[in-house]
Amino acid sequence: MILLSTGSLYTFGLSRVFGLAAEAGYEGIEIIVDQRQDTRDPTYLRRLSDEHHLPIAVLHTPFVPDIPGWPADQLGRLKHTLALARELGVGLVVAHLPFRIHGIVGHWYGLRPRRFILPIFWPLRGPYYHLLRDGALQQLEETFGVVVAVENMPAHRFLGIPISAYWFNRPDHLTRFLHLTLDTTHLGTWGMDPVEVYGRLKDRITHVHLSNYDGKEHRLPFDGSLPLAQLLRRMGEDGYQGTISVETDPSAMDTTDEGKILEALRQALEFCRSHLSSSTVWR
Repeated sequence: MILLSTGSLYTFGLSRVFGLAAEAGYEGIEIIVDQRQDTRDPTYLRRLSDEHHLPIAVLHTPFVPDIPGWPADQLGRLKHTLALARELGVGLVVAHLPFRIHGIVGHWYGLRPRRFILPIFWPLRGPYYHLLRDGALQQLEETFGVVVAVENMPAHRFLGIPISAYWFNRPDHLTRFLHLTLDTTHLGTWGMDPVEVYGRLKDRITHVHLSNYDGKEHRLPFDGSLPLAQLLRRMGEDGYQGTISVETDPSAMDTTDEGKILEALRQALEFCRSHLSSSTVWR
């Protein structure tokens, strides 16, 4: 099943994203839960799904701690997302790795305004870290009846040096988890080959965030330096039966022109389908 992640057009309202996904021909939706009540309201989400005949196949835990009415800690946010998934009948939740270091987020308003993170190298080992370290995630899955697919995370740069802000972020460390989400653009930030990493982790990969990398993250699948066509063909050869979400950034498309958005979304979908089916029948 090929999905569209709402993160691809996070600057748009959910109803518009559902409409565009349906018109472009996607088979379902991945909802990224955020501060907006619409992303967390089960009644509204069911109505959108019914109106557009698009199932919600995946929920993604919030990126940020300040979700109104939700706990600020990673474990608390995961449990709330799992409860929402159970209420909606969604079988898979994507979760980030536990934070490893503190950081101060700042904004530079010079000639080239930019956002930056100043890391503070004091290791964090909160309840979420211990849950994942001790292998208790499977017990949480059984409690809620929902699969949790842990996502590999990108490199951050400090004085030009790549660092990981997360625990367990190496491919050999990710093997501790029963279910994984493979994020291709995140691999690109580390200079890793997604085909090679997929080969090492494929028995655990249940979901894929598909987007390319060209120095910027989350480009359209056909627009970047990563060998995503080769990856999809390999997945097709292996008979991959999990879900795939096209997860770009709005900046990868011309969001001022709805016709161009639709064309980009259709091209991304056709890219996935054509390469998956080049070696096997996609179901």
